[in-house]
Amino acid sequence: MKRQKRDPLGRAYQKGYMAGLEGRSKSLCPEGKPEVHQEWMNGWREGRSDQWDGFTGVRGVHRINEVLMPH
Repeated sequence: MKRQKRDPLGRAYQKGYMAGLEGRSKSLCPEGKPEVHQEWMNGWREGRSDQWDGFTGVRGVHRINEVLMPH
C-alpha cells in the first residue's frame, strides 16, 4: 500500500502547503471530512507565509523538502 493512502491528513497538508506556496486561492480547498479540510488549510496558511517570506524558487527548496518529507 502506498504511503499517501495511509496518511490522508499528511497528504492534505502537503497539497495545501504547495497550493499556498504557489499563491493559489484557498477556495481550492477540498470539501469533505472536516479534519482533512482543516489540515489542507493549515498547510495552505504555512505555504502562503513561506511565500511572503521569500521561500520560493531555489531559496525554498530546503523548506519544501522539510514539509513534503517529514522525519
